[in-house]
Amino acid sequence: MNKKFMQVALTDARLALSSGEVPVGAVIVKDGEIIAQGHNLREAKQNALSHAEIECINEACKKLGTWRLEGCEMYVTLEPCPMCTGAIINSRIDTVIFGAYDLKAGCMDSVINLCDYPFNHRPEIYGGIMEEECKELLQEFFTKIRNS
Repeated sequence: MNKKFMQVALTDARLALSSGEVPVGAVIVKDGEIIAQGHNLREAKQNALSHAEIECINEACKKLGTWRLEGCEMYVTLEPCPMCTGAIINSRIDTVIFGAYDLKAGCMDSVINLCDYPFNHRPEIYGGIMEEECKELLQEFFTKIRNS
């Protein structure tokens, strides 16, 4: 686990924030190198699937030429939702390191832990890494939305 990778995910989350997206960023690391990074693009693409994790998984699969992301770690600024948790399980990412807990939709601890079910793969999960920094971006976004 390396906080410098969460810093890169936070940079991606700030890009999302600056373009009016929910500020979530993600990176995928293999052998100590970032192989993919992304942020939420749901508004830009008008696509419900364009979460940071999905964007990042798509990029990593293209770069590696395989859908199996074994040996990879994902750093993401917000606990993954059900869709993203499913994609992480199905892509066989080894480890997920997330920042802020998502008490409304988080599926790696908060609402439910989908990884506790007997699927064919179970990633290691570490939550609350650089939680305050990750949470601040989300709070900034939602405060702005409520006040507009």
